[in-house]
Amino acid sequence: MTTLVSLPAGVTVLERGWLSANNVLLCDADNATLVDSGYVTHQEQTLALVAQALQGRTLDQLANTHLHSDHCGGNQALQARYPALKTWIPPGLAPAVHTWCEDELSYKPTGQNCPPFSFTGLLQPGSSHRWANMDWEVHAAPGHDPHSVILFAPEHRLLMSADALWQNGFGVVFPELVGVDAFDEVGQTLDLIERLQPATIIPGHGAVFTEIAPALALARSKLESFAQNPERHARYGTKVLLKFKLLEWGQISKAEFSAWALGVPYMNDLHRRFGQGHDVNTWLDMMLSELERSGALEVHGDTLHDA
Repeated sequence: MTTLVSLPAGVTVLERGWLSANNVLLCDADNATLVDSGYVTHQEQTLALVAQALQGRTLDQLANTHLHSDHCGGNQALQARYPALKTWIPPGLAPAVHTWCEDELSYKPTGQNCPPFSFTGLLQPGSSHRWANMDWEVHAAPGHDPHSVILFAPEHRLLMSADALWQNGFGVVFPELVGVDAFDEVGQTLDLIERLQPATIIPGHGAVFTEIAPALALARSKLESFAQNPERHARYGTKVLLKFKLLEWGQISKAEFSAWALGVPYMNDLHRRFGQGHDVNTWLDMMLSELERSGALEVHGDTLHDA
């Protein structure tokens, strides 16, 4: 759905539910560009939403803020629907996309899915792109993802923040889940956003918002909490990965879900580093129980249900 916040002409936000990141359509007389494409299980919905918003036009360009599966899982379907589509990605994982290395692209390590796609060009930090009759600056935004970028239109003080800043926080700091220090990078990216002084933010998830200072304060508070207690962040990240897969399946037997989880490299690494001496099955049961207590899942007999 579109936001109630006033946006410049040519900017349409397709606010998506969880699994899929928001999609942003940027149109002018010459080109129609989509930023981010959602998750693969929502690809038909993505195609329909984009076609409806285009009103008979073709899609000329596709840009990804980063290559997590919920931001680029619709790339392949869009490339098939619009054969002349030019696709732009951040440079960091371009070799992995070229060879389609799912380990480097995080899809195998997280147990998520993303159909292979190709790319035309790179969103180099420091570059600028003319979309919807405005210039969009590309800024490196590491932390949540080492290779993420954010896109800023200074003329309108409009920022596409991806998962670097939401109204209620920011995305899981995935490097930290595998033992790579990245909390400082999250803080540096928040500082960058503050320096850019956006008036309006289109986040990767959730509604467009204009209350920038409170969002930054909340994000910094959460970051400090995670940095002081990395185990808290690890538990949060674990539950996000479990919830994401449950959202994808809707319901599944606990045995099947456990078998999937125990085959996910990130899960095993998180258990190894933060399991506090519990065996892996007990630790996984603890994480599922926390999700149940929070209302994020329901258990009916031997079946887990998304809630």
